[in-house]
Amino acid sequence: MFRRFADGPKYLVILDGHGNWGFPKGHEESGESAEQTARREIQEETGLTALTLHAALPALEWTFSSGRTLVHKRCNFFLFECAVGETRPQVDEGITRCVWFSHQDATQKLTFPNISELLEKAAAVVDRLSPRAASDHR
Repeated sequence: MFRRFADGPKYLVILDGHGNWGFPKGHEESGESAEQTARREIQEETGLTALTLHAALPALEWTFSSGRTLVHKRCNFFLFECAVGETRPQVDEGITRCVWFSHQDATQKLTFPNISELLEKAAAVVDRLSPRAASDHR
C-alpha cells in the first residue's frame, strides 16, 4: 500500500508481534477472492478503508518449521493506494506499528528479502502511475 506525499510516495509497513517489519497479510475467509482478502486484512490490521486498487503483485511463497512440522505458505499481494485516513494498528493481532516510509527507508526496514523484492515491484508500478491516477479510479 502506498500514499502520495508532497515529497513523493510512501509505503505502509507494519510491525508484527514477532518483531518483523512487513506488509499486511492474512488468511482467506470462505467465499473471499484474493483481492477481497487483501482489502479486508489491510482494513483490519491498519484501520485504513479508503483503498484504491492499482495492481496485483506477485504472490510470495515460503516454507518454515513449526516444531517438527514443515509449513508451506503462499500469500497474494496487491498494490492499493490510500489517500486519506489515520492508521490504527490491530494490537489484538500483534500489530504494534503502522508507518509510512519512503521507498529507501522501507527497503532498509523490511525484515525479509522477499518482501523487499515485492516492494521493488510495487515501486515500479507506482513510478508508472500518473499523478492523477488515484482520482481517475474513484
